Amino acid sequence: MPTRWADNDHYGHVNNVTYYAYFDTAVNAWLIHATGTDIRDLPAIGIVAETSCKFLDSLSFPDMLKVGIRIKRLGKSSISYELAIFRDTGDDLHLAATGTFVHVYVDNETRKPIPIPAVIRAAAEPLVVVPVEG
Repeated sequence: MPTRWADNDHYGHVNNVTYYAYFDTAVNAWLIHATGTDIRDLPAIGIVAETSCKFLDSLSFPDMLKVGIRIKRLGKSSISYELAIFRDTGDDLHLAATGTFVHVYVDNETRKPIPIPAVIRAAAEPLVVVPVEG
């Protein structure tokens, strides 16, 4: 994912709110790719219920990014993602931020929580991280 000229703020680095757009883009692009469907056509939509970001290093246009995604919790109607944003130098990846992103699936009409659509659950299951007990 490329940074954009408009992502930079007055201080010459990517503005903090833009990291959340990277998270949103990465999750939804992954969902579309992994399910092979246009997620906007499903009877349920994933609304963002919670986000967080820990900034570790600054980014700036024209940085190229890679965003890692894994799933911390796959519930009945919600998915809790953990994400990491890396600056891709071509030779190396440098961690710039980590964060969380929670989708709650709701009915398109009523906006009441409903079970995660089967096509999304099937795509999500391989990304669930099982905690190691130690």
